Amino acid sequence: MGGTEGADARVGEARIAVAHRAWERAFELLSALDSESGLEPEDLEALAKAAYWTGDSDRSIATREKAYAAYIARGDEQRAAVCALTLRRECSSKLQHSVAAGWLTRAERLLDSYPGSLAHGYLAIAHADAARARGDFGQALALVDRALEIAAGASDRDLHAWGTLRRGMFLIDEGRVDAGWPSMEEVATAAAGGELGMFTTGAVFSNVTAMCRDLGDYRRAGEWADAAMRWCEKQGNRGFVGIFRLQRGEILRVLGKLSEAESETSRASAELATFSPVHAAAAQHELGEVRLRRGDLDAAEDAFRQAHGLGEDPQPGHALLRLTQGDVEAAAVSIRQSLDETAFDHFVRARMLSAQAEIAFAAGDARIAGAASEELAQIAGKVASPAIRAASDWARGLLALLEGDHGRAAGHLRRARAGWNDLDAPFESAKTAVALAEAHLAEGDRDAATAELESARATFERIGAELEARRTAEHEAHTRATSGRAVRTFLVTDIVGSTSLIDVIGDEAWGDLRRWHDLTLRSSFAENGGEEIDHAGDGFFIAFHDAASAIGCAIEIQRRLMEHRREHGFAPHVRIGLHATAATRSRDDYSGLGVHAAARIAALAGPGEILTSAETVGEVTGVATTDPRTVQLKGIADPVDVVAIDWRIGRR
Repeated sequence: MGGTEGADARVGEARIAVAHRAWERAFELLSALDSESGLEPEDLEALAKAAYWTGDSDRSIATREKAYAAYIARGDEQRAAVCALTLRRECSSKLQHSVAAGWLTRAERLLDSYPGSLAHGYLAIAHADAARARGDFGQALALVDRALEIAAGASDRDLHAWGTLRRGMFLIDEGRVDAGWPSMEEVATAAAGGELGMFTTGAVFSNVTAMCRDLGDYRRAGEWADAAMRWCEKQGNRGFVGIFRLQRGEILRVLGKLSEAESETSRASAELATFSPVHAAAAQHELGEVRLRRGDLDAAEDAFRQAHGLGEDPQPGHALLRLTQGDVEAAAVSIRQSLDETAFDHFVRARMLSAQAEIAFAAGDARIAGAASEELAQIAGKVASPAIRAASDWARGLLALLEGDHGRAAGHLRRARAGWNDLDAPFESAKTAVALAEAHLAEGDRDAATAELESARATFERIGAELEARRTAEHEAHTRATSGRAVRTFLVTDIVGSTSLIDVIGDEAWGDLRRWHDLTLRSSFAENGGEEIDHAGDGFFIAFHDAASAIGCAIEIQRRLMEHRREHGFAPHVRIGLHATAATRSRDDYSGLGVHAAARIAALAGPGEILTSAETVGEVTGVATTDPRTVQLKGIADPVDVVAIDWRIGRR
């Protein structure tokens, strides 16, 4: 009798420990009782909770399976169904998706005979999550409403909290932030006030923090992450602490506190390794992201590899790592594959599209950059997230740079930088400043470009982004040392119909013709004082100190080609464009809006034509011109007056 009384006393003590959330003591007492004489299913559930909250998820699953079997033996199918639904959730976090699906099926079968029971509410939440994963928000919201009806009938605060939480999340996923956020705030207030069960409270803290992060409210996200950590410490709960530490690490990274972020995320990875592999995978992904920003590429690659091995798609970090390593093609393939698989989650997709635009810019691929920019703009218009708006302006700025519209690029990039500054996201702001410097250089504003690079370099140094700081410092030094404004007349040439010509005469004859063409034109450039800047394909980009020399050279080239046709029967037709402008000199190159204008004027010329801006030829006497007109050049805001030089007459 005394043994029975002693056991009952220990069970009572264990139940008191559970009630006071003294999880280690509860685990110790209930484990001993279970091994000695077994436990009732309710106490087995309590033991499973104690195991979970002390960080032993494997023991939690094994014990809850025993509780499930005990409820079945007792004939309590509704409690067994609740166990099955909990096991579904815990097995999913262990990446045991097939087992999780099996537990869901068992719960559904057990609940067939009990329509409207409380467990049906949690079943509806499970099905709502599945509908959301398919992108079926209408079905997801209908299931949530069903769960809320059941919660109201049963007066169950936790089920009501789950329904309210999910409703807010799904509405925000659809872009209805104003409709969804009040639900998130309502349930967050209940969690902070201690009105909910432990798992529900932890889930609320985690989801609200993640939603603040996705919406770009990093300060509020950090506040919730800190509140969640304090709650864990107060509860003595080791189960959720790794999840919250991971989220805090994410926020610290965005806020530019890279060293702290890496420390927090490394701890989270260790804490989550056995407790929740799905979150451990996310922790490795996050480690890769922060190490990439710090410039530790080998460590970043290792973390991304581990994340992938655990089932996580480590994007956009993995693609940006390849870009940083200089493998633009691999970066483009990597991000494209992930985007092909990512559908409904606007926030994840927006981060990937921003990276795709950056990679496409590096590859000079305006088509891909344009598509990424357009989709990102659509998401920004649908979801009221300052972070997505800033990313959209960033992508639009890069596209405008590719298209040569540097004024428009600067406008988008300034808005993007202002957005990142408002969000307190220094890394993104500094990257945008580097791109803005490119726009200024292209427009010939060396001082503005240098100022942007100096600011970006200082920011990278301050936050510990060492590789980006070094690269930006090199760019800054090069800009200071080699850039200068100069007025030049630029001459651009191109063989008309070269592709068709190759088809007619063949590769070997084309090679001979190209060599003759290059030799002939270079001779004219040298005789007229031209400086060869670039020779791409079958065209030349030449700079002259004055317009008269450039025009004289252009006329000489067309006459030489005409004479060769008369004497030998053939010479390629070459178009030539001329434009005098101020440009920025960097070593052996020139940049600026005027350089692009010269190329676009050349593109408008016909076979054997010399086309020039009217202002260029206007200062040179004795030049016959024809066909005056006003044209709109791509990427140039103001229309340009052009004329054709009648080189057969030449100078009068």
